Formats: sequence, structure tokens, C-alpha cells
Amino acid sequence: MKKIIMMIMCSLFLFGCSCSDMGAKNAVTDYLSQYNNLSEDVLDDLEEMVAKEDLNSEQKDKYKSIIKKQYQDMKFEIIDEKYNGDDATITVKITVYDLYKAQKEASSYMKDNIEEFYSDDLYDNSAYVDYKLDLMKKTNETTMYTIDFHL
Repeated sequence: MKKIIMMIMCSLFLFGCSCSDMGAKNAVTDYLSQYNNLSEDVLDDLEEMVAKEDLNSEQKDKYKSIIKKQYQDMKFEIIDEKYNGDDATITVKITVYDLYKAQKEASSYMKDNIEEFYSDDLYDNSAYVDYKLDLMKKTNETTMYTIDFHL
């Protein structure tokens, strides 16, 4: 989850805007809307992020599906704006699925039920990843983050 939030935050620094009262707010709104709408740039970044993960092709597809749902269902609200000359800080409350909690639950379950992730007396990491992705896909619980965008 932290990778996703960091990807959202880091990409905005490439985004130019006028820091007038409406320019910065609109830039952040437009930027986050690109995630909701799965813009081409967002999908390209997602492909790049997932390609770096140690997953088989089926797991990569499932992971991309989970993240796409995360982006499309993300809710955001600008809760504060501060302007200082050419600089602006836009504070946004973002509500997303709590994928981090699902990952923690998967890890805890694996520790308590390690035998379920063994095949022929060998640990099967792929079985664990499948279990974790299934939990992530099923989660409907949300969490909120507050992020300051500096423009």
C-alpha cells in the first residue's frame, strides 16, 4: 500500500501548475482523478510497478486488478489549502481499501497455519501469495490517509 501512495505522491511533482488559489487545487484534483479514471499514464506506471514484483503471470494479473479497483474506488477530499507566493500545499484526505491490513492478516494466518503452505515437504511461496492476493481482493474495509501535496 505504501508503494501505491508513494507512487501517487511522487508523480505529482512532475505535474506543473500555476499556484494561484485555484490552479494548485485543480492540479491536485485533476491528478488524483487520473487514478480514478485509470489514465494511460497511471496504467503505464502500474504495469511498471507490477513488473518489478516477484509474481507469476496469473498473480500479476490479479494484483493489477486489485490495484485498479483501489484506484477507481479511491475517494479524495481537499481539506486544506495554503499558498505562499509561488508555493502551495494542498492537503488531501484519501480513502482507499485497507490492503495493508489484508496483507498483515495473510502474514499472521500464514505464521499460525504454516503447514497449509507446504507442498511435498517444501514451503510453497506461490500458495501464500495466492492466499494473500485473495484476501486483498475480498477486502472492502477502508482506511484514510492525509497527504500534503507540495506544488
